Amino acid sequence: MKVAIQGIKGSYHHKVAVEFFDDQIDIIECLSFDELVDSVCCGKSNYGVMAIENSIAGSIIPNYSLIDDNNLFITGEYYINIHHNLMVYPGVNLNGITKIASHPMALLQCKDFLKKTDKIILEDKDTAQVAKRIKDEKILDTAAIAGMEAADIYGLDIIKRNIQTIKDNETRFVIVSKSIDKTITKII
Repeated sequence: MKVAIQGIKGSYHHKVAVEFFDDQIDIIECLSFDELVDSVCCGKSNYGVMAIENSIAGSIIPNYSLIDDNNLFITGEYYINIHHNLMVYPGVNLNGITKIASHPMALLQCKDFLKKTDKIILEDKDTAQVAKRIKDEKILDTAAIAGMEAADIYGLDIIKRNIQTIKDNETRFVIVSKSIDKTITKII
């Protein structure tokens, strides 16, 4: 089974896909929700995992429109608590960084933490993609905001844990497909 996610392995979408289905799925990494929907609509993926609401940021209205405009069906939903962490290349400390990068939604969810920093804040396409780039390119001056899974997968050090503004930061994800599949429909 092929499941499209927004982001790459180590992202929250990846975590939801693995927990909702299992780890025996083929992950199709998409760097935008438009790309994810196209993957499902053209049959490259059987399902897509899309964030739809967050307890801090509210509803993600463009995603509702994407689902509606492309006649997709919501066949399941999944809630997870989002725990953002500040992570760096191994051995780097907070004083060694000048920039913090992440997906705009993650930055919004860590607003209070970021207000107290003198670091340059950079928006990127995906939380885990920033973590991967730090590891692959040995970037020493930048920290990523991402989930613990990204730190584990890409071997980064977490220097600050649970930096989200609201500690019970929950996101609702939906599972979308081109048709209704009653064998997979569930709510977790």
